[in-house]
Amino acid sequence: MTKLQMEAIVPMSMVNFDENQIIANGAKIYDQRAKIESIADSIVDNGFDLLLFTSSGGSQAMLDPFAFYIRHMSRLPVENVLSANLMTGDCNRITDKTVAFLTSKSGDTAETVKAANWLKEQGVRLFAAVGKENSTLESICDDTIVYGEGRPQELVFYLLIGRILYRSGNFDAYPRFADELKNLAFALAQVRKQADAKCLKYAQDYCKEPYNIWIGSGDLWPTAYSYSMCVLEESQWIRTKSVSSPEFFHGTLELLEDDVCTTLLLTEGPTRAQDERVKAFAARHTKKLTCFDTKEYALPGISDEFRPLLSPVVMAAVLQRISKNIEVITDHSLDIRRYYRKESY
Repeated sequence: MTKLQMEAIVPMSMVNFDENQIIANGAKIYDQRAKIESIADSIVDNGFDLLLFTSSGGSQAMLDPFAFYIRHMSRLPVENVLSANLMTGDCNRITDKTVAFLTSKSGDTAETVKAANWLKEQGVRLFAAVGKENSTLESICDDTIVYGEGRPQELVFYLLIGRILYRSGNFDAYPRFADELKNLAFALAQVRKQADAKCLKYAQDYCKEPYNIWIGSGDLWPTAYSYSMCVLEESQWIRTKSVSSPEFFHGTLELLEDDVCTTLLLTEGPTRAQDERVKAFAARHTKKLTCFDTKEYALPGISDEFRPLLSPVVMAAVLQRISKNIEVITDHSLDIRRYYRKESY
């Protein structure tokens, strides 16, 4: 799809959309490429016996696809564990040769900070990606990238984990991939334009549904899980169940009826067949099935061979257009909370 063709499908008006700012945000992270790759080189050069991804909530969901990629692209030892679960013994492989990756927009998420302190006591090397300068998490960790308003935060880990895979002999194409990531923010801005009309209609049609099912697999399962939890439930107070594509057929399928709102995210990764199986079934049993498929969106400046690695950020760009539209339609700001960080718990 040419730039002209993409511009032709852009709605005349998009709420809460600033393409120049999106591109600038991406540049803020990409400009730190040399620092990120230097950290990755140091991790490889010093050796490790485990790569551990641990954080909380949506931050953990952002990290989870990178554990997925490591498992599918290499035999490197990897675990991904919620910080609260880490503190109750859910990983028994931690040594002083472990490297842990943590992220928190605020840099002070209680469970993540507690896990960081505990890991530090075990002699684990800690890397953090945080949104604020001089945060608690940064003060604990050995290496930190501050992304500020930079988006997508995943870009930090595409460079960091991609470089580790490259240096360990598992991702020969990384140098070309990393060069093309310079175009990622621009490409994702175009995805937002391509997706807006569909996302606006989705928000209009389904913002008042009493019950929603969200489904995804592989590297998009964390996206389905976190979007339903962090946006629809936490930010919009919309009742939503998330389920992975393979698990959908072991319980949730029984809830499908003509009027049950069902949303499926289709990845370009190795689990796509699981999503297509759900699509075929759900299309027969509900009239309210919506499929968001990363294959439908052009990514200018990104080679097709790298698309299977980018489903999470492509889908996040798509779903952001639901978020930006739905808060206007419902007159319910995405920033409103009743309990989260409002009470002690």
